[in-house]
Amino acid sequence: MADKRDYYEVLGVSRDASPEEIKKAYRKAAIQFHPDKNPGDKNAEEKFKEAAEAYDVLSNPDKKARYDQFGHAGMGGAAGGAGGFGGFGGEYGGFTMEDIFSRFGDIFGGGRFGGFGGGGTSGGYGGGTVSRGSDLRVKVRLTLAEIVKGTTKKLKIKKDIACDQCGGTGAKDSNSYATCSTCGGSGHVTQVVNTFFGRTQTTTTCPTCGGSGKTITAPCPKCHGNGTVKGEEVVEINIPAGVGEGMQLSVSGKGNAARHGGINGDLLVVIEEEPHPELKREGNDLIYNLPLNVADAILGASVEIPTVDGKARIKIEPGTVAGRVLRLRGKGIPDVNGYGTGDLLVVVDIHIPAHVSPAEKEALEKLRASDNFKPAASAKTRNLFERMRNYFMS
Repeated sequence: MADKRDYYEVLGVSRDASPEEIKKAYRKAAIQFHPDKNPGDKNAEEKFKEAAEAYDVLSNPDKKARYDQFGHAGMGGAAGGAGGFGGFGGEYGGFTMEDIFSRFGDIFGGGRFGGFGGGGTSGGYGGGTVSRGSDLRVKVRLTLAEIVKGTTKKLKIKKDIACDQCGGTGAKDSNSYATCSTCGGSGHVTQVVNTFFGRTQTTTTCPTCGGSGKTITAPCPKCHGNGTVKGEEVVEINIPAGVGEGMQLSVSGKGNAARHGGINGDLLVVIEEEPHPELKREGNDLIYNLPLNVADAILGASVEIPTVDGKARIKIEPGTVAGRVLRLRGKGIPDVNGYGTGDLLVVVDIHIPAHVSPAEKEALEKLRASDNFKPAASAKTRNLFERMRNYFMS
């Protein structure tokens, strides 16, 4: 797949779903796209693997915490930098059907459709559910220095906030409720369906009360029963070192408020990198093109180069050729997952003047006649291999 879908979207759960809800959602998806139920259907097989990948991450507290903060980009190690799926490589973490059944066999009751006879229940709720506010997405522009060191940003976000008059409930007061007549106060409705595998009981959120089990008889005059009003909030965001262009961070509970006192959505922060005037980023390395005059390249020199922190002075050895790469280890960008720091790569670029004075021309004519300035027959090839060696061994 070119673009991985959000794991929560894959399983159809909210970001604050409990481990049991995540497990139930995966079981439901696995049953729907199970290869025994969809023989020969490659699309169903891909969705089956996709659900397994999502469950592998969201059922693991450590992986889930990293995914909630950094999204696919923070999982590290696998295809497209979005892997981390049980140590397997490739799309969907490279899981085979055997991998999935051996790792998550308990989901199916220990086998394929084992323990999955007639009369089973899927998607049970067990009680009233609550609504969830929508997520908000904002962009934050960072300088290279902020990316290297990490930073804290304060953003003023316009969004739906809980109504201060009713406390977000949407009701005029505590006496403005009645038991929902559709679900009888349970928050869900149940339906029995005859399927190929027997009678299956399905449970869905009550369409009348939205899962709360009660309806409002007298709405709040300020929010008109929604429980939310338009407002704004200043949100402080801690951005770790090493983030990159397009990476998405998640701030839990700082999105839009939910109707009727539900759970707030999340604030999704998309990183934008501000270009540096002299340094270019390549992964976790920084690259600087050093313009060097011919005399300094031949005789050697001490030159000043820019760094993220300011300036640094480096030594140019006599006889330095164009294209040579000087490596300053650890002067690049920290890895966002804590796997070390990149380097600053200084690429030597010999400056050749387009015009020279008569005196300079005379001096150059004398140098051109010198045997020391005449290249050997194999110098061109030797210099090419030397540049390659310097790049990889500096």
